[in-house]
Amino acid sequence: MAKSKEIRVIISLECIECEKNSEKKSQGISRYSTQKNRRNTPMRLELKKFCSYCGEHTIHKEIKK
Repeated sequence: MAKSKEIRVIISLECIECEKNSEKKSQGISRYSTQKNRRNTPMRLELKKFCSYCGEHTIHKEIKK
């Protein structure tokens, strides 16, 4: 009895400020990996996390793998 889809999936979160500022001295994009419950949060996840490239807390959005 195998499940067709897992309920908890691993997602990647990416800083949206680093995407906008592509002409910076330190090139890089802050990424975090976490899990989410597919049933409880069907839409894309947005969390406020610390970006080491920006040096402040910014919004990180879920990206497609």
